[in-house]
Amino acid sequence: MISNYIAFAGRKKIATGDLLAVAREAKKVFDQDQWAQVLLFDDTTSNQIDVDWSGTLDDVLWRLEGRLIPTATNEIRRPGRPRLGVVAREVTLLPRHWEWLATQPGGASVALRKLVEQARNVNQGKDRQRQAQESAYRFLSAMAGNEPGFEEATRSLFAANQQQFETIVDPWPADIRDHARKLAAAAFDGVTTISAIPRP
Repeated sequence: MISNYIAFAGRKKIATGDLLAVAREAKKVFDQDQWAQVLLFDDTTSNQIDVDWSGTLDDVLWRLEGRLIPTATNEIRRPGRPRLGVVAREVTLLPRHWEWLATQPGGASVALRKLVEQARNVNQGKDRQRQAQESAYRFLSAMAGNEPGFEEATRSLFAANQQQFETIVDPWPADIRDHARKLAAAAFDGVTTISAIPRP
């Protein structure tokens, strides 16, 4: 899956697309005004991408390419049976849990994997809503913290109150408002309300 990114200079969106393409456009803005607040975000999670803008465009892209190489290497498909990538981690359970797991076909590891997969399937909708809320909240915190109604907008987001959210963000700068609405859209598709705002 190709990750998309978005860059802002102050309140204005300057580029969207793959990381290197967005960085090229953002570097142009930075070179024109080194006091400009240029921020890059993952377009799905809204995690900020730390970028060292110093040096030439080639310098910036070379540093960013270094981040992409491990991901690209891991995604190469090789012939033969794919590896499962099983990772050993510590799990703490009560004695009755271990006793029950010991009676399951395939042992504790197989039973735990089945339980996790079942929980994932059951909670897909709630998980998507929560992830959308968290992504929108990260973006709002970074880009709209000083906008009027910011606190009310975040409360509306986590209360899944789309109408109130839309009303509050409507007067905000267009690029910030539109991207916030895009990120929040999935949060309003679910039926489960999540009211706790994550702490920074």
